[in-house]
Amino acid sequence: MTPKPAGPPDGGWGWVVAAAAFAVNGLSYGLLRSLGLALPDLAEHFDRSTQDTAWVSALALAVQQAASPVGSALSTRWGARPVVMVGGVLTSLGFVFSAFARSLLHLYLGLGVLAGSGWALAFAPALGTLSRYFSRRRVLAVGLALTGNGASSLLLAPTLQLVLDTFGWRGALLLLGAITLHLAPCGALLRPLVLPGDPPAPPRGPLAALGLDLFERRAFLVFALGTALVGGGYFVPYVHLAPHALDGGLGGYGAALVVAVAAVGDAGARLLSGWLADQGWVPLSRLLAVFGALTGLGLLAVGLGCGGALLAAAGAYGLSAGSYAPLVFGVLPGLVGVGGVVQATGLVMMLMSLGGLLGPPLSGFLRDETGDFTASFLACGSFILAGSFIYMGLPGALPSCRLASRPATPPPERGELLPAPQVALLSPGGPQSTLDTTC
Repeated sequence: MTPKPAGPPDGGWGWVVAAAAFAVNGLSYGLLRSLGLALPDLAEHFDRSTQDTAWVSALALAVQQAASPVGSALSTRWGARPVVMVGGVLTSLGFVFSAFARSLLHLYLGLGVLAGSGWALAFAPALGTLSRYFSRRRVLAVGLALTGNGASSLLLAPTLQLVLDTFGWRGALLLLGAITLHLAPCGALLRPLVLPGDPPAPPRGPLAALGLDLFERRAFLVFALGTALVGGGYFVPYVHLAPHALDGGLGGYGAALVVAVAAVGDAGARLLSGWLADQGWVPLSRLLAVFGALTGLGLLAVGLGCGGALLAAAGAYGLSAGSYAPLVFGVLPGLVGVGGVVQATGLVMMLMSLGGLLGPPLSGFLRDETGDFTASFLACGSFILAGSFIYMGLPGALPSCRLASRPATPPPERGELLPAPQVALLSPGGPQSTLDTTC
């Protein structure tokens, strides 16, 4: 039998898992962010509208996120290692299949369904496994892994534009199919970790396996509502930031520069946000609301900007969006505990898919109706601002209690948002307090 450690190792092999999660994030969301450069070529080749081609990326995002609870459930049953490896193979096959597409339907099936399903099997199990390896430096580790998004965008955006100019979109998709196959060895690095408090056996029944019982927790329900609204606008720049720059007259490499600037700001802010959150100076829920609101304001600026102003707005958006990203996943152990963090990660991805499926097509529709992306980015920024307003109710959704003695560091098994197990509840009968381990 594998001995259970006293808690998350907070380092050691966890840094290898962080590197694997870094690569998984780069080969999923980082690639999706750069894929918008190919959409104008697809629209021209198939003679379809911006709205029609936007469904390619929208379906990939939606399937990847909506099916993430399935990836989490399979990971809980079979372990993250084989699930992520299978996901890498499926993603690669999706890109190779799409390279031979004869219609947009083939791209919907290849990139949207097949590659999206592969990403669903890879991302949530990798990030959930990483959260189990850390406690006091958890948000920093998650932020480090999520910088793979920005680093990949920084490298892939100019490279993909060069490949598109040289080999066309079919050759570009074949190359991306070879690159995404590297998700398989990343999955092989996810060593299983058994912790105290883990259930003795995998959950039985589909509802328990998917973690749907987590919605019975009021705090998680508030978080879920805010996250679903944020998802309505958060992924629109992944699809339409590059086309928006092209509409502004920046050209192919100018659009790639805009994407790269956003990626650099995104990557740097994720590390800084993770470090800041782990200091414990500001509650995670408050940081989540603040950086979410700044992301919404940044997208409003992107919609109104052009030329050099668009470049500056893209950098501001990247900084705010990068600061927001690690907090969404770093707050989960405090809401559901380390034992449920893999399932909760899958559910968060599913919630964001509700907006991810509708946001890019709505953005494309507004562009077709108005002639530019200004209204599109104003709408998606408004969605994010609304979700951030919901987050403001998150601290009030937690039990009303105070610590008997504030711990020096957040207890690893409870997370940063919830208080420690030993708390003093104010008794209505007098000044005496009673201990409650569920607060």
